[in-house]
Amino acid sequence: MVNSLWFKWKKLRLPWRKSFLVGQDLRGNTFWEFKDVLNSSRLRRIVRFDPKTHFSDVQVTPQWHQWLRHVRQHPPSIEEQKQDLVRQAQIKQLARLADERWASKASYLDQPKTQQTVPPTQVSDATLNPRSADPVSTQQAPASATAVPEATPAQPQAPKENPWAKADAAGPGEEWQPKAWDPSSKR
Repeated sequence: MVNSLWFKWKKLRLPWRKSFLVGQDLRGNTFWEFKDVLNSSRLRRIVRFDPKTHFSDVQVTPQWHQWLRHVRQHPPSIEEQKQDLVRQAQIKQLARLADERWASKASYLDQPKTQQTVPPTQVSDATLNPRSADPVSTQQAPASATAVPEATPAQPQAPKENPWAKADAAGPGEEWQPKAWDPSSKR
């Protein structure tokens, strides 16, 4: 009660006052305006905080900071400051959920959990037909009616035609060469 009366009294813009209370934030900092000695058309704006607070511990909200820098004409209301706290809590909640979603996805940097087989680097009869190369496996393999036909070695294929060969040879500027500069020519 006494605090609110004191704030109301300090907010009155009486002609003999040098500084006027504009408002306070939720942390207890007070914000003041006073007439500038050098430029009387513009009011200077400052924040006053608890003198026991260290300078690095003083926190000013973005809305009040905007007001201090004359970016904002009117000071923020208490309701606006409370809504900003609710907005910050919602953003923290959404960021936590996004972090959980991100952590649940597999990373491309992690090692794969399953062992992947290495593809053969050389093509030989042993890699194309593993059963015929190993005499033990051919003796133990049961004969069945649904036997898998063995792979035949690949026939050498004719080299494929280069699709860009036609385009390279048929271009209109393929045979063009620049001419030497002639000072008598106008263009």
